[in-house]
Amino acid sequence: MEKGIHNCFLESHGDYSRARAVMIGVPMDFTVSFRPGSRFGPGFIREMSWVLESYSPYLRQDLADISLFDYGDLEMTFGNPEKSLGTIYKMAKKVMGDDRFPVFIGGEHLISLPVVRAAVDKHGNDLVLLHFDAHADLREEYNGESLSHATVIRQCAGYMPPGNIYQFGIRSGTREEFEWGSSNTHFYPFEILGPLSKILDNIKGRSIYVTMDIDVVDPAYAPGTGTPEPGGCTSNEIIEAVHMLRDCNVIGFDLVEVMPYGDPAGITGVLAAKIIREALLTFV
Repeated sequence: MEKGIHNCFLESHGDYSRARAVMIGVPMDFTVSFRPGSRFGPGFIREMSWVLESYSPYLRQDLADISLFDYGDLEMTFGNPEKSLGTIYKMAKKVMGDDRFPVFIGGEHLISLPVVRAAVDKHGNDLVLLHFDAHADLREEYNGESLSHATVIRQCAGYMPPGNIYQFGIRSGTREEFEWGSSNTHFYPFEILGPLSKILDNIKGRSIYVTMDIDVVDPAYAPGTGTPEPGGCTSNEIIEAVHMLRDCNVIGFDLVEVMPYGDPAGITGVLAAKIIREALLTFV
């Protein structure tokens, strides 16, 4: 692929059969409650990835050395979340069943639910979920809907023991969400690096799925998201968090809620692409 063709992620190639990692875009924002537009996130991230070098000076590794296949975007059934989630689930099952490392890019956070379900199907109830987000996403329902970007982690707790869920950087939610998280998940509001360093020994050796909402990063660094929440981590801190997982058995990753219209300068897309580059070089 010639550099300059921006509809694929940086250094991705066209051979699924030889791929170690597979990237899948999910252009879905059906349940967004504030600013829509994250359905355009996957294309935005791919486009902005080309401003980066494929080489990571942090890890001294090059993305060109990883066989990454960019599948493109899944076709969503517009206005039908349940059918769309089924499409995502089938794709996640295929990629994981083929022993490829999945990278899903969104799109709203609800897209993570079927991917986590597929990961539990393959790895069992010992699977660990690491959740980086500004929002708890622990509501039982939002505006009468149980399937929502605001309920996704609570819904994940229906597929796996809540005690296997670790939540970092949370700084927004209802009183009930904070109480439920504090009692049921490993709930670390406001901070990322400190609590992550303390739990690494407990999760090493276990299968780990990582879901990351870009709004865990302060909007000063990532304004292009649908529900910005001040008080988050820096871009450097979220990259460091990814690197801290280098000795862990991460089996899949998603990055969601990038909304290009909130960021005409494109810095959120570049940050998202850089996080993905570092995640691929760290996890695969």
